[in-house]
Amino acid sequence: MTASGQVLQALRVFASDVAQGFFDITHNGFALLGLTVAIAALALGFRPELREASETHLIGWLQARQADAMGLVPDLEGIGRATAADPGDLPKQQAAVAYWLSRKYRVAPEPISALVAEAYEQGLRAKLDPTLILAVMAIESGFNPFAQSTVGAQGLMQVMTKVHGEKYELFGGKLAAFDPVSNLRVGVKVLHECIQRAGSIEAGLRYYVGAANLADDGGYAEKVLAEHERLRQVAAGRKVSPTPAQTPLLRTQAPAKPQAEPEQEPAARVASLS
Repeated sequence: MTASGQVLQALRVFASDVAQGFFDITHNGFALLGLTVAIAALALGFRPELREASETHLIGWLQARQADAMGLVPDLEGIGRATAADPGDLPKQQAAVAYWLSRKYRVAPEPISALVAEAYEQGLRAKLDPTLILAVMAIESGFNPFAQSTVGAQGLMQVMTKVHGEKYELFGGKLAAFDPVSNLRVGVKVLHECIQRAGSIEAGLRYYVGAANLADDGGYAEKVLAEHERLRQVAAGRKVSPTPAQTPLLRTQAPAKPQAEPEQEPAARVASLS
């Protein structure tokens, strides 16, 4: 064999050895990877906490990548701060009330559904008709949780925060007046106290609006009771036209007190009358 033939043969043998070596390394690498995956799968199967931790880590990584791509700062606790519920999860009666209020007051059904469910729960606790609670919210704020009058009435039920600040301490402080659920609970407590003190719903509403010592409450109790009756009919399954309501108008000053009466703080707030 010539020298050139020997060189060519040597190159072929070298190339063959390199190819075989690459195949062996690749084969062994895939085998090792497969073995690693199999061991990991077995470990995750026998250790659920490891599987959950791995899933959480992977989901967190994917969400971080998505947030980075969208230019947003992720906050997975945001859903916990939302006052919202699926109206489809409510009992039929509550869902009917929620959809009716949503149409009339032009607010989303999800937050209204959460408030309706809470009103029914608090009404049961306080032995108050939940549709009365919702009627007060409707007339007071039109379901605006950030409403405020010039005399300091705040939130959904327009409770006078400066008068009932101690009640908000149970919810972390006075700023809880702008948390819909906290405001609703405090408002229900104040409404219940007013009705017990006055001896009837209508008289209690006059106390609630701060007009107990006045000859006229500006039609507040009448408006609340009228909305209450409409909501009772809706809850009973009757058809009631949800004519869109006007935006509630907050009074600009507290009701005047008769001179003969001692000065008292309003029981709840100044009414927001539409």
